Amino acid sequence: MVRRGELTDKAWAPIEPLLPSTDGRGRPWRDHREVVNGILWRRRTGAPWRDIPERYGPWQTRYERFKRWDEDGTWARLLEEMQVKDDSIGQVEFTVSIDSTIARAHQYAAGARIRGTTAGRSIRSNRKTGRRSDGPAAD
Repeated sequence: MVRRGELTDKAWAPIEPLLPSTDGRGRPWRDHREVVNGILWRRRTGAPWRDIPERYGPWQTRYERFKRWDEDGTWARLLEEMQVKDDSIGQVEFTVSIDSTIARAHQYAAGARIRGTTAGRSIRSNRKTGRRSDGPAAD
Protein backbone atom coordinates (compact mmCIF):
# COMPACT_ATOMS: atom_id res chain seq x y z
CA MET A 1 0.00 0.00 0.00
CA VAL A 2 1.41 3.37 -1.03
CA ARG A 3 0.58 6.11 1.43
CA ARG A 4 0.08 9.75 0.56
CA GLY A 5 3.42 11.39 -0.27
CA GLU A 6 5.30 8.11 -0.76
CA LEU A 7 6.95 7.06 -4.01
CA THR A 8 4.73 5.06 -6.36
CA ASP A 9 6.13 2.12 -8.34
CA LYS A 10 6.25 4.36 -11.42
CA ALA A 11 8.21 7.06 -9.55
CA TRP A 12 10.53 4.53 -7.87
CA ALA A 13 11.51 2.66 -11.08
CA PRO A 14 13.91 5.33 -12.47
CA ILE A 15 15.37 6.13 -9.03
CA GLU A 16 16.23 2.63 -7.84
CA PRO A 17 19.11 1.91 -10.29
CA LEU A 18 20.78 5.24 -9.38
CA LEU A 19 21.18 4.36 -5.69
CA PRO A 20 24.28 2.61 -4.34
CA SER A 21 24.16 -1.16 -3.90
CA THR A 22 25.61 -3.16 -1.04
CA ASP A 23 29.17 -4.39 -1.48
CA GLY A 24 28.48 -7.77 0.12
CA ARG A 25 30.33 -6.98 3.35
CA GLY A 26 28.55 -6.65 6.65
CA ARG A 27 24.83 -6.61 7.21
CA PRO A 28 22.56 -5.99 4.21
CA TRP A 29 21.11 -2.49 4.04
CA ARG A 30 17.51 -1.79 4.93
CA ASP A 31 15.33 -1.41 1.83
CA HIS A 32 16.26 1.82 0.01
CA ARG A 33 12.66 2.62 -0.89
CA GLU A 34 11.53 2.45 2.72
CA VAL A 35 14.39 4.70 3.82
CA VAL A 36 13.88 7.19 0.98
CA ASN A 37 10.15 7.39 1.78
CA GLY A 38 11.08 8.15 5.40
CA ILE A 39 13.51 10.86 4.30
CA LEU A 40 10.87 12.36 2.00
CA TRP A 41 8.35 12.30 4.87
CA ARG A 42 10.77 14.27 7.03
CA ARG A 43 11.54 16.78 4.27
CA ARG A 44 7.84 17.28 3.59
CA THR A 45 6.83 17.76 7.25
CA GLY A 46 9.95 19.41 8.68
CA ALA A 47 9.81 17.09 11.69
CA PRO A 48 12.93 16.09 13.65
CA TRP A 49 14.58 12.82 12.61
CA ARG A 50 13.39 11.06 15.78
CA ASP A 51 9.73 11.87 14.98
CA ILE A 52 9.57 10.05 11.65
CA PRO A 53 7.03 7.19 11.86
CA GLU A 54 8.51 3.80 12.73
CA ARG A 55 7.07 2.21 9.56
CA TYR A 56 10.11 3.72 7.79
CA GLY A 57 12.56 1.94 10.09
CA PRO A 58 14.88 3.26 12.80
CA TRP A 59 15.49 7.00 12.66
CA GLN A 60 19.26 6.45 12.91
CA THR A 61 19.19 4.44 9.66
CA ARG A 62 17.38 7.21 7.77
CA TYR A 63 19.65 9.90 9.18
CA GLU A 64 22.87 7.98 8.45
CA ARG A 65 21.78 7.09 4.92
CA PHE A 66 20.74 10.71 4.25
CA LYS A 67 24.06 12.00 5.58
CA ARG A 68 26.17 9.39 3.75
CA TRP A 69 24.43 10.02 0.43
CA ASP A 70 24.80 13.76 0.88
CA GLU A 71 28.55 13.46 1.55
CA ASP A 72 29.26 11.03 -1.31
CA GLY A 73 27.19 13.01 -3.85
CA THR A 74 24.43 10.44 -4.37
CA TRP A 75 21.63 13.00 -3.87
CA ALA A 76 23.29 15.44 -6.30
CA ARG A 77 23.78 12.72 -8.95
CA LEU A 78 20.20 11.56 -8.50
CA LEU A 79 18.82 15.07 -8.93
CA GLU A 80 21.03 15.79 -11.94
CA GLU A 81 20.16 12.50 -13.64
CA MET A 82 16.44 12.97 -13.13
CA GLN A 83 16.52 16.59 -14.33
CA VAL A 84 18.49 15.71 -17.46
CA LYS A 85 16.20 12.77 -18.26
CA ASP A 86 13.00 14.72 -17.65
CA ASP A 87 14.32 17.76 -19.53
CA SER A 88 15.18 15.62 -22.58
CA ILE A 89 11.53 14.59 -22.89
CA GLY A 90 10.20 18.08 -22.14
CA GLN A 91 8.86 17.48 -18.63
CA VAL A 92 10.95 20.09 -16.83
CA GLU A 93 9.77 23.67 -16.64
CA PHE A 94 12.25 26.18 -15.28
CA THR A 95 10.71 29.10 -13.41
CA VAL A 96 12.52 32.11 -12.00
CA SER A 97 11.06 33.91 -9.02
CA ILE A 98 12.27 37.12 -7.42
CA ASP A 99 11.04 38.13 -4.00
CA SER A 100 11.58 41.10 -1.72
CA THR A 101 14.75 39.64 -0.22
CA ILE A 102 16.43 40.11 -3.61
CA ALA A 103 14.93 43.36 -4.90
CA ARG A 104 15.18 45.66 -1.91
CA ALA A 105 13.59 49.09 -1.78
CA HIS A 106 15.46 52.14 -0.56
CA GLN A 107 14.96 52.85 3.15
CA TYR A 108 12.99 56.01 2.39
CA ALA A 109 10.50 53.98 0.33
CA ALA A 110 9.70 52.07 3.52
CA GLY A 111 8.79 55.28 5.36
CA ALA A 112 12.08 56.13 7.06
CA ARG A 113 12.37 59.70 8.22
CA ILE A 114 14.72 61.83 6.16
CA ARG A 115 17.45 63.18 8.42
CA GLY A 116 17.07 66.81 9.31
CA THR A 117 13.35 67.22 8.60
CA THR A 118 10.52 67.65 11.02
CA ALA A 119 6.80 67.88 10.23
CA GLY A 120 6.97 70.11 7.17
CA ARG A 121 9.99 72.13 8.34
CA SER A 122 13.55 71.76 7.34
CA ILE A 123 16.52 72.29 9.61
CA ARG A 124 19.01 74.12 7.46
CA SER A 125 22.50 75.06 8.40
CA ASN A 126 24.56 77.92 7.16
CA ARG A 127 27.63 76.49 5.46
CA LYS A 128 29.84 79.39 6.48
CA THR A 129 28.84 79.70 10.13
CA GLY A 130 27.62 76.16 10.81
CA ARG A 131 24.60 77.57 12.63
CA ARG A 132 21.19 76.01 12.16
CA SER A 133 18.03 77.95 11.48
CA ASP A 134 14.49 76.65 11.74
CA GLY A 135 12.99 78.29 8.73
CA PRO A 136 10.30 77.10 6.35
CA ALA A 137 11.33 74.32 3.97
CA ALA A 138 12.77 75.72 0.83
CA ASP A 139 11.41 73.52 -1.98
